Amino acid sequence: MGFRTDTIAAISTAMTNSGIGIVRISGEDAFDVIDKIYKGKKDKILSEQKSHTIHYGYIMDGDDTIDEVLVLLMRGPHSYTGEDTVEIDCHGGVFVTKKILETVIKYGARPAEPGEFSKRAFLNGRMDLSQAEAVIDIINSKNEYALKSSVNQLKGSVHKKIKEIREEILYHTAFIETALDDPEHISVDGYGDKLRGVVDKLMTEIKKLLDTVDNGRIIREGIKTVIVGKPNAGKSSLLNTLLGEERAIVTDIAGTTRDVLEENIQLQGVSLNIMDTAGIRHTEDIVEKIGVDKARANAEEADLIIYVVDSSIPLDENDFEIINMIREKRAIILLNKTDLSTVVDKDELKKWITKPMIEISAKEETGIHELESTLKEMFYHGELSFNDEIYITNARHKAALNDAYQSLGKVMDSIGNQMPEDFFTIDLMDAYESLGSITGETIGEDLVNEIFSKFCMGK
Repeated sequence: MGFRTDTIAAISTAMTNSGIGIVRISGEDAFDVIDKIYKGKKDKILSEQKSHTIHYGYIMDGDDTIDEVLVLLMRGPHSYTGEDTVEIDCHGGVFVTKKILETVIKYGARPAEPGEFSKRAFLNGRMDLSQAEAVIDIINSKNEYALKSSVNQLKGSVHKKIKEIREEILYHTAFIETALDDPEHISVDGYGDKLRGVVDKLMTEIKKLLDTVDNGRIIREGIKTVIVGKPNAGKSSLLNTLLGEERAIVTDIAGTTRDVLEENIQLQGVSLNIMDTAGIRHTEDIVEKIGVDKARANAEEADLIIYVVDSSIPLDENDFEIINMIREKRAIILLNKTDLSTVVDKDELKKWITKPMIEISAKEETGIHELESTLKEMFYHGELSFNDEIYITNARHKAALNDAYQSLGKVMDSIGNQMPEDFFTIDLMDAYESLGSITGETIGEDLVNEIFSKFCMGK
């Protein structure tokens, strides 16, 4: 894999006026560049200073002073990229930060490509590919759980597990190949029976990782949540209550909501990608009918359905249609309008469907805390533990684990069919290679470039 060691630079903070701006420089000439543009109160040369020290001074372009700065020095390999790295902390104006970057480039660096600092950290062995991908996940995290999961992966949780599985695969592959090369001294008689137990254990471990994919997606992207109910049941009022603002139009006229309204809501660290849909009922209104069809389609694809029941009026055929629609889905039933005289209660609904039921009043904002707690319990089974749990949140990792699982399944088939031992090693190595793509040990340059191109500039 080709690797450039020239010196790169980029702005590592957001391009907006702020308290501080950071310009990062990394590469073999990073200290030469800063020596040309830094001036301290004393005539110190930064390239002669100790690593991991901070120096106060000015950035100069010849005789022109650009800004008053702090300069952080980090010598490779003890830096983020593994190379000599300099970070210039300047005032956070957009113009001044860009001016410092232009000066750094003028005196010997080149503009970094998106994600090039992290790419260099990967290529220099400072992190594996799963850890590098966790960096961008941390930046993009939308909730507490996504952040914790990404930090856990950055610490190496996925790397460690994949490494353990690959080492075991490699050990048994090497033993079989050595035995086949030296049959006089090493016997593989009955090795298939021993290998069956090993492969079964490895498949169980991979399956356990794959079983976390749904929760991993929810952690990363949020719970796709659809609010359904009859017209005027209080769906839009519920959305407004959860948002804390009047986002959806609320009237006493049934059928006001005609289209799908989407919002992202944070509840106790849980992300809901929530959709308020048209009330489900039989209607001759063409526009409303389109909205009802959209509601049904979105409910079919949802991770969670919140079914809002108007408890002040009896159940009717529209309610029973919704009950049948959500019977096999993860759902919470909210008995709304409990501030009014109610004719539908939990016992009445339990005759027709068994789901978590909560009495609320969207108008009075009661029952919302119980809804939040129930949501958290349903999806995360209480508090998530990030000390020993690994969640697969990356689609690329999921595909690689699936490939490895299929390859190990072929090994089991070969053992069962009493195939020659060299058949075992072919599929074992396929599994080894698939898992290696997660950590970046068996991955092509094009894919590496594609992954890091999605990173933000300066990271």
